[in-house]
Amino acid sequence: MSSEGEKLSVKKIADAGLNTKVCGLARVILSDIDTCFDCDVDMIHTFVSTSDVQRISTIKKSRDEVYKMAIDAVEYIKDHGVKCMFSAMDATRTDIDYLLKIYKGVESAHCDIINVPDTVGVIVPSAMIKLIDEIASNVKIPIDVHCHNDFGLAVANSLAAVEAGASQVQVTINGLGERAGNADLAETVMGLHSLYGAKTNIKMQYLVETSHLVERLTKVRMPPTMPIVGENAFAHESGIHTHGVLVRSDTFEPGVMTPEMVGHRRRIVLGKHAGKHAVKQSLEFAGLHPADEQLNDIMKRLKDIGDKGKRVTDADLYAIAESIMGSTSKGEQAIVLKEVSVMTGNIITPTATVKAIVNGEERLGAHIGVGPVDAALNTVTSLLGDYNVKLRDFRIEAITGGSDALAEVIIGVEDEKGRAVSARATNEDIVMASVEALVAAINQLLRDKI
Repeated sequence: MSSEGEKLSVKKIADAGLNTKVCGLARVILSDIDTCFDCDVDMIHTFVSTSDVQRISTIKKSRDEVYKMAIDAVEYIKDHGVKCMFSAMDATRTDIDYLLKIYKGVESAHCDIINVPDTVGVIVPSAMIKLIDEIASNVKIPIDVHCHNDFGLAVANSLAAVEAGASQVQVTINGLGERAGNADLAETVMGLHSLYGAKTNIKMQYLVETSHLVERLTKVRMPPTMPIVGENAFAHESGIHTHGVLVRSDTFEPGVMTPEMVGHRRRIVLGKHAGKHAVKQSLEFAGLHPADEQLNDIMKRLKDIGDKGKRVTDADLYAIAESIMGSTSKGEQAIVLKEVSVMTGNIITPTATVKAIVNGEERLGAHIGVGPVDAALNTVTSLLGDYNVKLRDFRIEAITGGSDALAEVIIGVEDEKGRAVSARATNEDIVMASVEALVAAINQLLRDKI
């Protein structure tokens, strides 16, 4: 009932032929429920406020009136042959005797599932266990929980509910939701799987990919420290940590959960906390084998960069190493940039043309994009032919002020085998800085591959 757009979206999902059950949400109002019927959903989740604070202040109904509205809504849904879930909204702030009365009432009306929502995110796991245990002792139909994250406890409360007897958990991808969000899909699934030994039908290897898809479509960026799916979830910089995971991964990772299980990849991050083992491994990947004394000098230079608050890229590491070693052992550049031109405007599609020498052969390419930078980067990668290199990280920062500010761009790329490198470039022209950083990163990654 929110809007015609919502109604159309739900109907399209319900009619998409998915191998899943689609549930529509409705107040205990017949017009809401009828709209769910119109959308051909498989189940209707109907709800009404039961806590005194919400009941009195928002819907202005007595306890007896709310009880009757709940029973009538469930009976109406079941009379139409549709599966029903009932929520006592703000259950965790509802008087327990009244809460049990209304749950037992909807059970008698043949409700299929009851939902226990922590609507404002104020319960703690120990209290959630007691609440679900009490409800399970009085109601025999399946119990479902819906937890909000106002105090960062949504996942913990969801796991506690399962421990106490709940058989369903409501989650959202990336924890998106009202206010501070809801219980996160990836964290809940992996908690159940890895910590409790419970099985779900979730294909865990797609958790990271799905998270990135939703992040891109919603334009809600996830912090790098997001558990399970975040960029830093399996990243290690500390020398003690990197040394440990290079020898045995479960020294500084949970062990019961690996990056591969969720579609992630372990990363060793270079920085002022990086240890010799990580730096040495990164250099060996590039074909550089410094002596111990040279490695000590490289480490000092890296830490100097980190102490200045700068992120150390792979290109920085290789440049420092070659300077200290007096080496050019990595050979000539795989890509040499010759010309870059970009056409953009408010009535034309941004288009870039790039000419470059790729492994000794001059190539010319053109590509469109959502903006001039995107078009230029798309064109550069198109010059690589069959070599699949994808952009995995793009960051830009204005170093100086004004419209002619000096821009620093850091780009990370990855090939089909999962090898990843990063590089930076600085230029007054954001497009050129982006292209130069991308070319530098690709040169580090594909010097011997093109």
